[in-house]
Amino acid sequence: MSSTEPRPGAIRVLVGLMIFQGFSGVVGGCGLTFDATGSAVGLDRKWLEGSPFRDYLVPGVILLSGLGIGPLAVAFGILRRSAWAWFASVLAGVALIVWIIVEVLVVGYISHPPLQLLYGLVGIGIVAVTTLAPVRRHLKASGSPG
Repeated sequence: MSSTEPRPGAIRVLVGLMIFQGFSGVVGGCGLTFDATGSAVGLDRKWLEGSPFRDYLVPGVILLSGLGIGPLAVAFGILRRSAWAWFASVLAGVALIVWIIVEVLVVGYISHPPLQLLYGLVGIGIVAVTTLAPVRRHLKASGSPG
């Protein structure tokens, strides 16, 4: 596939999911980092009972960096067809799924608002779209810029 050919639709979907997750992670991570009580983003401190955290600072930093800046970097790598982009995309999706599973195990499932469900589906969507043949071909094509 030459650089002048249009990107497959699945690549556009994948980049959209990464940007959505990235911006969400940056906004949520900043909110938790700057207000570790969680009240600025509507989280209750009592949800941390039984967890290794006394406040939301560490989860906020993880959210900001790993689930915010990370997916934005992956989106950039996908658009550049970087050699690492396919693996990083799978990793970003799995990281989001693991984050949601751990969150549900630690604080329980919170159905209103259904953010855990939404972001769990985003993580599954990232992994699913990344494994589609057009995405694999596009990102693993020989001669792609790195």
